[in-house]
Amino acid sequence: MQQEYDIVIVGSGLAGNCLALMLKNTGLRIAIVEAATREQLQASPTGDRALALAAGTVQILDALGFWQGISKAATAIKQIHISDQGHFGKTRLSAEKEQIEALGYVISARDIETHIANLVSESTIELIAPARVVGLMSSDNKIFINLKQGTESLNITAKLLVGADGGLSSVRQLMGNTQKVTEYGQTALITTISSTLANNNTAYERFTASGPLALLPISSHECSVVWTRKDEDANALMLGSEADFIAELQQCFGYKLGQLNLTAPRRAFPLSLIRAEKMVVGRTVIIGNAAHQLHPVAGQGFNLGFRDVVQLAEQLIKQHETNNDIGDASFLNTYATTRKKDHDRTIGFTNTVVNVFSNDWLALVTARNVGLTLLEYFPSVKSILTRHAMGMEVR
Repeated sequence: MQQEYDIVIVGSGLAGNCLALMLKNTGLRIAIVEAATREQLQASPTGDRALALAAGTVQILDALGFWQGISKAATAIKQIHISDQGHFGKTRLSAEKEQIEALGYVISARDIETHIANLVSESTIELIAPARVVGLMSSDNKIFINLKQGTESLNITAKLLVGADGGLSSVRQLMGNTQKVTEYGQTALITTISSTLANNNTAYERFTASGPLALLPISSHECSVVWTRKDEDANALMLGSEADFIAELQQCFGYKLGQLNLTAPRRAFPLSLIRAEKMVVGRTVIIGNAAHQLHPVAGQGFNLGFRDVVQLAEQLIKQHETNNDIGDASFLNTYATTRKKDHDRTIGFTNTVVNVFSNDWLALVTARNVGLTLLEYFPSVKSILTRHAMGMEVR
């Protein structure tokens, strides 16, 4: 193991590994620090979750050469069906009308994480694992990083430290970087269902007074479920039997896909909006879930984090090619300012959807249903919404 690196990335999840792979041919000395073993990561239940990859994200994955190895494991979203439980409002977003192959794709986190991790292991990128970051100190030209690997203490340095270590980021905490937390009072129930009728590559987003219900196609007769309920309702559904759970789900969704049946365990995740006060402190920058965690209602969390990675990689390559310091404060702050615009826009959109569609106030219910219905008569407005859902730039 070297003692000095150009970039040390903490976290070997999708954000950290993708960043390292985008930089692997630059000549930069790169190391990834990961607290868990490869076996522990692969066995984690979080690998079971389905990721909705926006079309814009898939375009980038394809351009980087990552998509070919995982495309067969992904299911295309050809249509998105949006409705409001118990009300008349509904609309459909269509890939065909946008003249594209798909609005997005659904893939298990384990499939994409395993593929990207394999690419890292086949590269010259150094992996230091299992190891934990226990201390940080920035100087004018480098950052000193203290690691704990078993009972051994290791000291390494870098020009730049990237925290890609998730929502409980140790890097963010060691930076003294506080978070702003907005509690939604909602819990996401995650599972998988089979249906007697084919889904025809349609993703369903159904809004209820308790929160949204999303069914994402993962095969012709199977969908991943993300069901948002008020905390007390979610607790009751988790404590009840599987039969009671599926009966309640069927009542909420209806019979558009025929009879529904559970095919995976139920899991519950409390929901909140978490956003770090800063993305940059000294020679440290945080990306992905270490910087922000969103409500899953619009499926924007992973796609937003992936754009963090892509933009940071692009800017680091330019900075390195012009022989400038990749840990320079003004450079990192410019990156953070640019990313803040995307964060504000995406988080604002997600929060609006949560507040507008998780509400049974009569005037708001009427307004949102009128809005959904009017989308059918204004194709240009619907196209803007579709492009936002696809993760494309909307100006």
